[in-house]
Amino acid sequence: MASSNSSYHSQPRVQGHTAPSFIERRSRFMRWLHKLFKGTDAGVSNGDHSSVTGGDNSLHKPVKPVDDQSKGENEDLDHAIALSLAEDAKKPNGYNGQGNDDDELAKAIRESLSMPSSQPYQPVQFLPRGYRICGVCHNEIGCGHYLSCMGTFWHPQCFRCYACGQLIREAEFSLSGSNPYHKLCYKELHHPKCDVCHEFIPTNRAGLIEYRAHPFWGQKYCPSHEHDLTPRCCSCERMESRSTRYLSLGEGRSLCLECLDSAVMDAGDCQALYHSIRDYYEGLYMRIDQQIPMLLVERQALNEAMEGEKDGHHHKPEIRGLCLTEERTISSIHKRPRIWGNRILDMRTCPQKLTRKCEVTAILVLYGLPRLLTGSILAHELMHGWLRLKGYRNLSAEVEEGICQALSHMWLESEVMPGSTSMPSSSNYASSSSSSSSSSSSWMPLSKKAGKSDIEKKLGQFFMYQIAHDTSTAYGEGFRAANAAVNKYGLPRTLDHIRLTRSFPI
Repeated sequence: MASSNSSYHSQPRVQGHTAPSFIERRSRFMRWLHKLFKGTDAGVSNGDHSSVTGGDNSLHKPVKPVDDQSKGENEDLDHAIALSLAEDAKKPNGYNGQGNDDDELAKAIRESLSMPSSQPYQPVQFLPRGYRICGVCHNEIGCGHYLSCMGTFWHPQCFRCYACGQLIREAEFSLSGSNPYHKLCYKELHHPKCDVCHEFIPTNRAGLIEYRAHPFWGQKYCPSHEHDLTPRCCSCERMESRSTRYLSLGEGRSLCLECLDSAVMDAGDCQALYHSIRDYYEGLYMRIDQQIPMLLVERQALNEAMEGEKDGHHHKPEIRGLCLTEERTISSIHKRPRIWGNRILDMRTCPQKLTRKCEVTAILVLYGLPRLLTGSILAHELMHGWLRLKGYRNLSAEVEEGICQALSHMWLESEVMPGSTSMPSSSNYASSSSSSSSSSSSWMPLSKKAGKSDIEKKLGQFFMYQIAHDTSTAYGEGFRAANAAVNKYGLPRTLDHIRLTRSFPI
């Protein structure tokens, strides 16, 4: 009889007695087959269909009847018969463990038949018609080659760059939405370029695009330009582009062409602007009776005067104006210099001795700045002079600088946005009754007489922005307090409160 233990040998071994007849083995094997298929008949039914589901697609295949088994299944059956013969030959005589033997063999055959092959069956997904639609021509993609990326399909001849329209043949490409691009075309369109060197802004060590941007103008530039001595306009703060050349004013200052268009370069222009701002003050019932001299000077003369000044507050890291209270000899610009290329020539200055006739000796302004910036500096320094002439003494730096910045902002607002406030405008300063004003008016271009250009208005808005967003000095808070007080209580009441309390009304 066969042993209860199964061992796989290619040749049966005969011990003592003759092996049972082939008919007995066949009948016994049929019983094993009955047990075998009895254990697996739950998943097999003749004529039925099983469903294989993968994702959103379903694949249906029919189950073949037993009479139509494949050649591989017949080989498994022959292998099982050979195993049974080998086990029968190994068993000692008189063994009666047939019932257990049948169960064990049937289990082994089931496991043998259920073992996966070396190459498991991969069902082919049959997609419905209209599943693949070309993302360009919107026609159905039939049999043949196609390209697919992130749920979008293309015919090979439709896979073209959305920017240049040429076929994309490279292995790598960029995709924006459903639109493919060459990598270079995508970079040209979407990678930010430096407004200074006009090159692509490089990535930092972390692989991120890092650049600087001016908060008002929005000029984007590489961080390296902050340290490579790239010129920056001393008026509007924009950096010099490689495609343009700034005017060098000397003393480390450069001026862009837009600011140069309205720059105040000689005493005649500055005197006309100075008298128009005095008229503006008179319109605010802040008349200045004393004739305070006004000088247009270079940076060196301004710095020397600032060092000798005992009293006064300075609201900028770079001094652009000064209300002088000491007697000094100042070298002022006498005649407008010539411009050759990107340099100025024939700068003529003359020394002028200033004597003190009142609380204010003179007002000094840096030359070469645009008209609106020069005017805002004059309005600021005149307010210093008015406070001293009217007896507003011993004010804190925050209060004095704050109210002076508020007057400067008010004058700019009247020039850039006339009619926005009830304050008078001095935009027609060229029609001043002074002789210096009339001589200056004849020199100025027609565009400046007729009105301000869009560029000049934009510059005026920037100068207002500078005052309102001053956070580099302690006087920025003073301006915001002064501006809020003037808007709420009016200028006369604010000044009266400052006279009595040396602070702004709350």
